[in-house]
Amino acid sequence: MQYKIKIQRSEEGFAIWCEDLPGCFSQGETEEEALDNIKIAIEEYLEAKEELKKNEKEILVEV
Repeated sequence: MQYKIKIQRSEEGFAIWCEDLPGCFSQGETEEEALDNIKIAIEEYLEAKEELKKNEKEILVEV
């Protein structure tokens, strides 16, 4: 899958995040390191999301 990411230079190097995955962010000293790190963060985010779904119950509520 492909995800759009945002990257911004920071005091520590580069901050990087995926707006489509709330809370999924990382950083790196270089842009290349930040890109490698966000790929790992996205993979771990998606794995955790799948694990949490195992006990999830979906209910429709009418308002």
